Amino acid sequence: MHTAFLLGTGVFWTAAYALLIRTGLSERTFGMPVVAFATNISWEFMFAFVRPPSGVMHVVNVVWFCFDLAVGYTLVRFGRSEFPYLPGRLFLPALAALLAFAYPGMNFASEQFDAGGGAITAFGSNLAMSGMFLAMLAARRGTRGQSPGIALTKLLGTACASLSMLTDPDPVPRHDTALMHYLYVACFLLDLAYVCAVFVVRRTERTVPDTAGA
Repeated sequence: MHTAFLLGTGVFWTAAYALLIRTGLSERTFGMPVVAFATNISWEFMFAFVRPPSGVMHVVNVVWFCFDLAVGYTLVRFGRSEFPYLPGRLFLPALAALLAFAYPGMNFASEQFDAGGGAITAFGSNLAMSGMFLAMLAARRGTRGQSPGIALTKLLGTACASLSMLTDPDPVPRHDTALMHYLYVACFLLDLAYVCAVFVVRRTERTVPDTAGA
């Protein structure tokens, strides 16, 4: 089961990335919150090139990093329009500064709390990301750059990651803690809330024109 859940993690999160990129390009926006993007690409760079794991997860991390670059393209290409209160000339320097702060923060957290491993930082940043997706849905007052497919694959990918940790035949002792179990449950609940919110908002978006026409 552990291997199956690992495979599910790779498949569903890869699908989520592909949908984020496709939706961002078609709707001319970005679908991943900016801070979530900064922490995510920092984690994937670290565990794809700096401290790569052994086996298939190394390949998966490299693939995810490449997808993150594509997500980053949508952010650079269309991001200015989502921050009309920020002078256009400051958008890229602000993004660069955010990325510069994100990587060392992720590295320090990994070294201090996980002996250089990626589990605690992965689930911690996933929890924050889940909250940021909900916040972006509320801030945009609609599903621009988002979709039920993105929400579902994100939920399933992170759930599979949690289950792969719980079914690991050779678990790392520091990962069998109340903190990690809290992160598994909290990520699932926030992701589930995001799925429900996206479906509700999408349904509202589809019915409003009919109401207006009546």
